[in-house]
Amino acid sequence: MPTARRGVGMVNRRGANWSLESAPWAAGKARAAVMGQLGKWKYRPAPDTATAVEAVTTLLVEAAVADGGTKVSVHLSDQDGQACILALSHHTTLTTGLDDAGGDVLHQITAHQPVTGCGTDTGPDGRRIWAVITL
Repeated sequence: MPTARRGVGMVNRRGANWSLESAPWAAGKARAAVMGQLGKWKYRPAPDTATAVEAVTTLLVEAAVADGGTKVSVHLSDQDGQACILALSHHTTLTTGLDDAGGDVLHQITAHQPVTGCGTDTGPDGRRIWAVITL
C-alpha cells in the first residue's frame, strides 16, 4: 500500500499557507496574505522590515512561478521573533535554475537586511525556496 507523500511540514510553531495559481499576480496576493497573517499574529514590523518582508515574499513567489508549474503554495511560520516564508513551485520537472527573477535569487534575498538565512531544494513536490527574516 503506497504512503502519502510528505510535503512541507512545521512542528511546534504557528503556521499558515496559501495555494495560488502560478501567475504573474501571485506575488502580490502572497505579499498581502503574509503581511495580513503577521498582523494577526500581532507582529508590527518596522517600516523597513515590512518592506523587506514584502520584497522577499515577492522574490520567493516569482522564483516559484518561473519554474513553470500550474500552482504555487506559500507557507509562513513564526518562532522566536522570526518568520520563515517558503514558496513551493509544485513543478516536478524543473527546467530553470536558480537564476530566476533576473539574477541569483538567493543573493537577492540575502541583500535584505533582516534576512538571517535562505535556501532552496528540490523534491518530488517541486522546488522549495525559503527565507528566514527577523521581525
